[in-house]
Amino acid sequence: MKKRHSISFLLAGLIAVAVIVPSLLVILFSSEEEEAAETTKKKTPEAALQEPAVEVAVFRSNTKQTETFPLEEYVAGVVAAEMPASFEKEALKAQALTARTFVIKQIMSGSQVNGQANVTDTVAHQVFKTKEELKKVWGNDFTWKSEKIDEAVQETAGQIITHNGTPITASFFSTSNGYTENSEDYWNEPLPYLKSVASPWDKASPEYSSKKVMPLAEFERKLGVSVKETAEAGTITARTPGKRIASVKIGGKEFSGREVREKLGLASSDFSWVMKSGNMIITTKGYGHGVGMSQYGANGMAKEGKNYKQIIAHYYQQTKIESAESFVKEKVTAKK
Repeated sequence: MKKRHSISFLLAGLIAVAVIVPSLLVILFSSEEEEAAETTKKKTPEAALQEPAVEVAVFRSNTKQTETFPLEEYVAGVVAAEMPASFEKEALKAQALTARTFVIKQIMSGSQVNGQANVTDTVAHQVFKTKEELKKVWGNDFTWKSEKIDEAVQETAGQIITHNGTPITASFFSTSNGYTENSEDYWNEPLPYLKSVASPWDKASPEYSSKKVMPLAEFERKLGVSVKETAEAGTITARTPGKRIASVKIGGKEFSGREVREKLGLASSDFSWVMKSGNMIITTKGYGHGVGMSQYGANGMAKEGKNYKQIIAHYYQQTKIESAESFVKEKVTAKK
């Protein structure tokens, strides 16, 4: 009888083990999977967008008030305002990096607007629009445009462009004349990562070429010159490596290409002109200052299959893409 009881107990024990062990394994692995999923979730760009470590104080030009936005929300608002949502996602990603780099550099500088804001929402810094403002601008296209831009921002969350361990001056513009400009040829400040590079994709831009007709009297008044003969209407004396006008003589006075562009309100500093029937007919190539990343060039590269990292490497030479985290910590530590 004892032998039978022993066998019964042994069988019962084996059955218990067979039932309990799989259950324990299920609980164990379920806990591990949940923990892993939670860890992954925290590291995803989506989580970074929703739980930012940095906030940006923006001086709103319409209300004259300062509003604060999470970093990635601010970046999305800049991308939406500065680049067409119809552009390729890789171009939008490149734009996200320029926007994020610009504001991180601005925050690190300690520069303030009205003593409390980091930036304005105008071209003085970067144009920025909230979701509510974009709904009014985009109307029925809001959903797909907003989702596309948010994805571009989320997929590059926290990334900035650096040179020698410092956030760069991430300048950009609409359309080149086929080349970008050396920074020193426009701002008189040489920066190793802002050098002239070819940008042939810009020919597809609607802004690539434009004409402006200006009465001769207005032309003379704005430049402070008197043009009596065709020969005095101007002679180009030098060009930059970016094929724009470095210097030009008009009515006996010497001007830089930038001066003429700004005084006459031209699209770029690559211009030519003819005098006809009392008017100056001025033709320009490109749109913007020409320094840094060409937006239409970036879109052209993306259409050819280039990713945002390749776009950044082309327009910002000798740079790296790094996490903004260490730069943010440095600023926070400096404040303490």
